[in-house]
Amino acid sequence: MKTFTLDVEYECDFALFGLVSSTRDYTLAWALNRALRLRLVKQPELLLNLLSHGRLVFTHYLYATETLTFRLLRNRSIAPSTLKKPFLAPDMKEYDYLLAVSNGSGALADDALLQQLMALDVVQYACQFDPNSLKYKENFTI
Repeated sequence: MKTFTLDVEYECDFALFGLVSSTRDYTLAWALNRALRLRLVKQPELLLNLLSHGRLVFTHYLYATETLTFRLLRNRSIAPSTLKKPFLAPDMKEYDYLLAVSNGSGALADDALLQQLMALDVVQYACQFDPNSLKYKENFTI
């Protein structure tokens, strides 16, 4: 009997920033709202059900207009897990939060946004990544 394997390639069309911050997610969302003049709103938790390891639960904030989308995601699961690396992006485990930005321009363009993120008191470090180079990029297809 022949076995077929389904290979799916995800193409990510957003900018991804990793944030190191020891604050709570709602405090970081509030700071981003004030600094960037957004309105990030808490969404239902993002659930990843792993067949043999249980589920991972991540907090999720969203700001969306017709032309711009911001997603703030906690990188570490808030639910207990048996996994060694209970992260949304295990290859970026040193970052506490992930910020995905679609269609940013002007003051919210990639370089300008990175400078604004670094200027926040609640953010110790920020870095931009190419989401297409990540091993677990399918976790970002929300």
